Amino acid sequence: MSIRALPLVCLAFTALSSAYADPAPQADKTLSPYFVVEGASPGVESMPLESTRADVHIAGVIADVTVKQMYRNDGAQTISARYVFPASTRAAVHGMKMTIGSRVIVAKIKEREEARAEYEEAKATGRTASLLEEDRPNVFSMNVANILPKDHIEVELKYTELLLPTDGTYELVYPTVVGPRYTSGAADPTEPTNQFIAAPYTHAGKAPPYDFGVHVTLGAGMPIQSIDSPSHPIKTAFGANNVTATVDLDDKAGGNRDFILHYRLGGTDIASGLLLFQGAKENFFLMMVQPPRRPAIEMIPAREYVFIIDVSGSMIGHPLDITKKLMRDLLGKMRPNDRFNVLLFSGASDLYAKQSVSATPTQIADAIKFIDSQQGGGGTELLPALQRAMSLPRPEANVSRSFVVVTDGFIGEETAMFDQVRDHLGEANVFAFGIGSSVNRHLIEGVAKAGQGEPFVVEDEKLAPEAAKKFRTYIESPVLTSVKVAFDGFSTYDVEPRVLPDVFAERPVVVFGKWRGTPTGKLTLTGVSGRGRFVSTLDASAVKPDASNEALSYLWARSKISRLSDFTLGDENRKDVIALGLEYNLLTKYTSFIAVQQVVRAAGSIDVDQALPLPVGVSESAVGMEVGPEPALDVLIAFVLFAVGWQLFRRRTQRAA
Repeated sequence: MSIRALPLVCLAFTALSSAYADPAPQADKTLSPYFVVEGASPGVESMPLESTRADVHIAGVIADVTVKQMYRNDGAQTISARYVFPASTRAAVHGMKMTIGSRVIVAKIKEREEARAEYEEAKATGRTASLLEEDRPNVFSMNVANILPKDHIEVELKYTELLLPTDGTYELVYPTVVGPRYTSGAADPTEPTNQFIAAPYTHAGKAPPYDFGVHVTLGAGMPIQSIDSPSHPIKTAFGANNVTATVDLDDKAGGNRDFILHYRLGGTDIASGLLLFQGAKENFFLMMVQPPRRPAIEMIPAREYVFIIDVSGSMIGHPLDITKKLMRDLLGKMRPNDRFNVLLFSGASDLYAKQSVSATPTQIADAIKFIDSQQGGGGTELLPALQRAMSLPRPEANVSRSFVVVTDGFIGEETAMFDQVRDHLGEANVFAFGIGSSVNRHLIEGVAKAGQGEPFVVEDEKLAPEAAKKFRTYIESPVLTSVKVAFDGFSTYDVEPRVLPDVFAERPVVVFGKWRGTPTGKLTLTGVSGRGRFVSTLDASAVKPDASNEALSYLWARSKISRLSDFTLGDENRKDVIALGLEYNLLTKYTSFIAVQQVVRAAGSIDVDQALPLPVGVSESAVGMEVGPEPALDVLIAFVLFAVGWQLFRRRTQRAA
């Protein structure tokens, strides 16, 4: 840069700093203009969500969850409100009801467009209505129309999910926050399932404006060895074979991060088993087989690891600190015959080396410096980063390649990532590390599932070493490969999943399906482990159908819906998903729950969007990211051009004078 150009750049930076100067603080305002209602009464500017509470009942491997949300309008005007909230990626949402005073309205499942039209008609005609829609498998939108002043409305949701142990530890996750999503422009903002991306957020560090509580009752049928929560302080009470865990409802700060509960059962082995349900029209089964223990590894083949690391604006601060700790643990304990590379991405990407390098102490130290120099900033362009990493030169034939994605997952175009991973299936396994207190588990779990790898979530810097250790153990040797299931004398159909992937974790293999006739015959799971051929057989005639296993119908349908729609682009399976949603009373991206009170209660209302709390540890840099080049660069270029033009104008004026 020439010396003459310096005044222009200085002028540009001066103007830029003035443009970015902090405005005067405004109380109770969010970072998004979508939330503020101009000219409204003070009470109308806050969403009437008073509290949210989850009651969880765990029996064996099935969790039944009831979520109650209390809405309250303290303002002077009738309002209609929208609230975006998360759920488990495995949740089969099968019920909703709305209570207004003493009147209870049970919601009906309908096609999404039909339910939306009924809601808008009820809203326009002054009736109170509630609409539940799926925006992502783990992101829902609740719309409530015509909340009168002083109204209290309770909306109750019911869902079921399967809990499977990993290395003997069960994990229940109740997500509380939908993290902000970055979109590169490929996602159409007018699409109904993308509108949640524009949801407003409160300032970083501000507690959620509603009460939050969780109550878990765990009945495992056997002694409970231990129970803890790495995310929240809990109160526990032990019985003979059950335990309760509670998060106080008045703990407002608890609503800005996922609630996570870990527990272990007494004994060293987790028994394989078979669950049966005999319905009026269909019968369902769930087969669960515990794989063999991982053998001691004496000779591990050389491996190549390509780490794809998110350094975008949403990673600034706590998430990036966790990432740096994780990478020091992952890189620092690689073997000398391993090879690795690092690709950092935000709006653009930066590669450590043109091709993977040997894991020597010098290369590892340099790579750690390369990562530690990052401060975070910019958009979250994961897809181009994946494409660049997957185009790197292939390793030698005897070297196994693994891609490792490290991100908070705060993007809005998940299915494009899944397609990219699936398109390169067979070239490498893909593992995903979710970083932070409220990661986008749909992306993290979906990337790993599409790449036949394993998902990991690291909520805190202290957990990074253990996560790194687990990753090394998993990737060094799969627990079970060439996994197949056979049915001999047990008449089955509609079995999910259709193809069983390699098993990396010491986690039970689960197969859902339907059965006809009398439950007789054998179910046999086979595979290859480090100890040789593995065979596990279950006798169907030894198990009696149980009416309490009704949840199997929801879990089977949710598993099939996941295969058809969760990780795919386009609408080619739309009809099949709608049919499943309507038949099994399940929320899907094409079916919604609608509840309408058939009484006209209001003449008109003001629309309000609930401001979502930012996940704990996430900075305000994650909110308001625009499509295209980084905002700061756009402003800088504009001011540089302005400064150049101003200088030329002054010179011409002086010459003319």
